[in-house]
Amino acid sequence: MKRRIFPTAALCLALAAGLSVTSAFAQTKWDLAAAYPSTNFHTENLVQLASDVDKATGGKFKITVHANAALFKAPEIKRAVQGGQAQMGEILLANFQNEWQLFGVDGLPFLADSYDASKKLYAAQKPFLEKKLAEQGMMLLYAVAWPPQGIYTKKPLATAADLKGIKWRAYSPATARIAELVGAQPVTVQAAEFSQALATGVVESTMTSGATGVDSKLYEHLKYYYDTQAWLPKNAVLVNKKAFDALDKPLQQVLLKAGADAEARGWASSAKVNTDTMAKLKASGMEVVAPPAALKADMAKVGDTMLKEWLDKAGPEGKALIDTYRK
Repeated sequence: MKRRIFPTAALCLALAAGLSVTSAFAQTKWDLAAAYPSTNFHTENLVQLASDVDKATGGKFKITVHANAALFKAPEIKRAVQGGQAQMGEILLANFQNEWQLFGVDGLPFLADSYDASKKLYAAQKPFLEKKLAEQGMMLLYAVAWPPQGIYTKKPLATAADLKGIKWRAYSPATARIAELVGAQPVTVQAAEFSQALATGVVESTMTSGATGVDSKLYEHLKYYYDTQAWLPKNAVLVNKKAFDALDKPLQQVLLKAGADAEARGWASSAKVNTDTMAKLKASGMEVVAPPAALKADMAKVGDTMLKEWLDKAGPEGKALIDTYRK
């Protein structure tokens, strides 16, 4: 009797161990690198996407969102996804304009200065974007615009000349070029380091959204927000193509659906955040004002100059994109 029991027990243990190994292999775990705080609406949208995927697959597919540049710093995220160090990542497209001009089309001032115009520009840009990312071993899951961009300063502005010499936080090639054209001093500072840069006097002005203004508590250091609605840059969520191809078809479909839902949800959230953050900035003591006519005219000239420069660098692809957008 005893000789029969032990082998049976051993077999049961082996089977149990085998089942546990099979179960472990059945679960897919991905990392999603993000650069913005957990309270930012883009990050909240990513967390909701991860939750949707988890629920739709019964826990078979889990995505961990690493917010606030905890996994990779903002400039490193695209390369990390491309190289498979993270299966997914969220980037600000305009940050990569120097790599390929069409990444930065939504950072051109006053080209698309409303949500409707931004969606139209995205529709024109998307085929080019998908082709480029495919060449780099990635795919676009979705993209969502930030709220419109305005100018934050310590002092009031009447014209662009009032920005001359000011230390201007730049976070993309386009924002650095704006600084140069108005005579400001561009200083590159990423979102996660922005508050400290203001507190230590490294920067004293910037052009960004109301959402970033609230995230970074700009009202603690700056007094004025000029609501220029200059452009609506997009965050894009990228997926490593090999990692995607390794998923079985049902998981692929779940991820694609969750991405489509996140895109629709994100654009709606962006518009709401724009309204809410303007109210929060005002409630926190910041003066939110419309730009004076002279300042608006000066910035429009900056936009014209930058579009011409961009078209010269972007070549036929850039012209085709702009022509499609303007139809």
